[in-house]
Formats: sequence, structure tokens, C-alpha cells
Amino acid sequence: MGIRRMFFNNEIIPGQKISYRDLAERLGMSPTPIIQALKRLEFQGLVRHEPNCGYYTENISIEEITEIYDFRKIIEVALVEKTIQRMTAGKLAKLKKSLDSHLCAVRDIYFKDRLIRDREFHMFLAELSGCTLQINTLRHLFDLLYLKYRGNILFVTPMDTVDDQHTKIYEHIADRDIKGAQQILGQHILNVKKHALISINRVIEQKSAPMI
Repeated sequence: MGIRRMFFNNEIIPGQKISYRDLAERLGMSPTPIIQALKRLEFQGLVRHEPNCGYYTENISIEEITEIYDFRKIIEVALVEKTIQRMTAGKLAKLKKSLDSHLCAVRDIYFKDRLIRDREFHMFLAELSGCTLQINTLRHLFDLLYLKYRGNILFVTPMDTVDDQHTKIYEHIADRDIKGAQQILGQHILNVKKHALISINRVIEQKSAPMI
């Protein structure tokens, strides 16, 4: 969806009023599908509709970001056991390929590619569990983080740390070490959460600082 791509590319930012006519013109579409898309995004919590005013993106919420990461940790850690139970040599090879793609992106200057590869690694790990409802919920949480809250603000954990933790997660999965994988994955999400909150608080402080 073109609108989702605009969120990801920071062409639409938190607190912004969204003109469906402007979007229709930019995307080369009629207003009707744009309005339908905005209604879907409203249902997903990415925008809100104010009667007689139009659509707006939601403002940054520290509480929601905290809840998203906490919920991510619950879901992802819980799925590890089934992922390992269902693991095959072929699936492990695909997980290794996903890890390698992320490691290559980490060393690349194109930041958004790193975000995409990080999401793909976590989602593929979860998808191997076969738990559809939890997988769909996790996908929605990533949408909130990377679209609503702009991934380039949130994803500020040192590259080497993410690199090392993803590698260790894979190694524990390959060894069929459920507890080890759960521990590293949980620590990884908490670490990313800590750096994300530091970054978001810094952004909020900068916005509230008086102009000189």
C-alpha cells in the first residue's frame, strides 16, 4: 500500500493532518480507495478520524511504545518452544539465510534496509511456530513500531549488539536450546526497548524545549 510506504519513509509523521485529496493526487488514485485505506489504518490504530476535521496521525505515546515492546517480548519468547519443536533442516537453513541478510544489512549504510531485515528475522522466527493468531498480532505490533513511530527513531540499539544477539538466538535455535533461546531473545527485546525509550524521550524533550 502506497500510504504505508509513506509512513515508513517518514513522509507522514506523528500528529500530522492527512488530506485524502493530497494523498490521492500524490499516489495517482481517486479519493475513494484512499478513504477506504485510511479507514483500515484507523482500525489498525495508525490514524484517527475526527468528525468534520478529517484524518490525523496519532501522536507519540511512551505508554503505548512500552506496551508494544512488552507484548512483543511475551509473544516472541512464548513462540520459541514451538518453533524449535517444528524445526527441520530446511527451515533452519532458511532462518540462517534470514540472519545472514540482516547481518549484511547491518553493515550497509542504507538504514531502512536494516529495519526491514530486522523485522523479517523476527517475523520469520515467529512464523516457524505455526501459531497464526500470535503471528498476526506480532505483525501488527511491528507495523505500529515501524510505521506509526518511525523505525529510524526507535531502532537506535548499537549495531554490534543487535548483530551479536541475533546470532546467539540463531545458535540456540540450531542447538534446540529452548531456554537459552528464550533468554537471549527476551534480553534482546528488552535492550531494544530501553534504547528506543531513550531515543523517544530525547525527541519529546527537543520538541518541548523553548526556542531561543
